[in-house]
Amino acid sequence: MTSKILLVDDEKDIVNLIEEVLQQDGFLSIQKAYTGLEALETCREFHPDVVVLDVMLPDLDGLEVCKKIREFSYCSILFLSSKNDDIDKILGLSSGGDDYITKPFSPREVVFRIKAQLRRQQYQISSGAGVNKLLEVGPLSLNRDSCRIYKYNKELDLTGREYLLLSYFIENADKIISKERLYEQVWGEYSSICDNTIMVHIRHLREKMEDVPSAPRQLITVKGLGYKLKKRID
Repeated sequence: MTSKILLVDDEKDIVNLIEEVLQQDGFLSIQKAYTGLEALETCREFHPDVVVLDVMLPDLDGLEVCKKIREFSYCSILFLSSKNDDIDKILGLSSGGDDYITKPFSPREVVFRIKAQLRRQQYQISSGAGVNKLLEVGPLSLNRDSCRIYKYNKELDLTGREYLLLSYFIENADKIISKERLYEQVWGEYSSICDNTIMVHIRHLREKMEDVPSAPRQLITVKGLGYKLKKRID
């Protein structure tokens, strides 16, 4: 497979084991890093499609590494961690991660999660084929070519997951979208994410796109049904 995978963990046995299973499944473009700084350097040069990132690294915290990657890449990031509390998962996902896998884990599960992220990426590419490259909804505009979203022509500083989420809302403006639909279309139906994940990402989106995040006028909650991005703001 031509997809590029970056594995980051200071435990070399874990990295080698995941690499072996990936190779058995046909993934041949794999890079490895054992520190946060090495991960950032490799990510800039290698341009991976998916990064498997350990939270506990010897130099930089994995959450910090994720935030720095999000400054220049929309690649999918899967966290590995021995912590399984909801708050740890929320911190990982809110820092820009796409999935969270707790140790101990099966290498096959990691590969399965990687494939799920790659399917999401392919969906995003194919869903934009043959349609207008610039889509405007109220003050928001989505440029599918550059993968950027603007409000009144000023670019929003979004993480990769926030971009996928907001672009999906823009493409389905004025439609009520359930949490289940968002899970399926933005995260992937097989992603293991906690109940508060959607709420965390919606809150962060509102902080970046709404004039008054605590009283949203465009990205609204439809009680008991889900969320809706309004084409017109009252």
